[in-house]
Amino acid sequence: MKLLASLLTAAALAAPVLPAFAAGESPATKPQAAKPDLAKGEASFGAVCAACHAADGNSTIPANPKLAQQHPEYLFKQLQEFKSGKRNNAIMKGFAAALSEEEMKNIAWWVASKPAKPGFAKDKDLVMLGERIYRGGIADRQIAACAGCHSPNGAGIPVQYPRLSGQHADYVAAQLIAFRDGVRTNSLQMTQVAAKLNDREIRAVSDYIAGLR
Repeated sequence: MKLLASLLTAAALAAPVLPAFAAGESPATKPQAAKPDLAKGEASFGAVCAACHAADGNSTIPANPKLAQQHPEYLFKQLQEFKSGKRNNAIMKGFAAALSEEEMKNIAWWVASKPAKPGFAKDKDLVMLGERIYRGGIADRQIAACAGCHSPNGAGIPVQYPRLSGQHADYVAAQLIAFRDGVRTNSLQMTQVAAKLNDREIRAVSDYIAGLR
């Protein structure tokens, strides 16, 4: 009996530790999140997005954002919020409403895989002011530095904060004004920052962002 007990104990110790599954669930049936299909994303982007954002996501229209190399999680979130109405834009709501979450994910991950083309600052008179705001904020008015969230070179922080580097100055300025004026309401943090900026400061920091790389 002692020999049998010893053998059973040894067998138990040698048995592999398996993950726990819910009742009726096996490793073969455990659901996993589907990976984005980049081929489908490219096709959907070409059909739905390319007319405004260019075939490779590097929009040539200053009012329309460059999407190439943007963090895919951020793009996916924006598409969801256009569809739900949390981010108010009549044109984008119409396009997003026609997309399933799977299609949104495919599009976001595909365009994020495309390299972004650099932009350029144009207003020499304002670029110094823009740099000061972006890198250091405005301390006496408690305006935080953009670099704190979007990084010194505008690369942003994946999942949390979008990439800004090389973005069209016209688009960035329009978004800051929309945050400031309560038109865009899907980021309380950006609303609080933009509320303290005047038009000249918005133009300056937007132009500086366009030249970041």
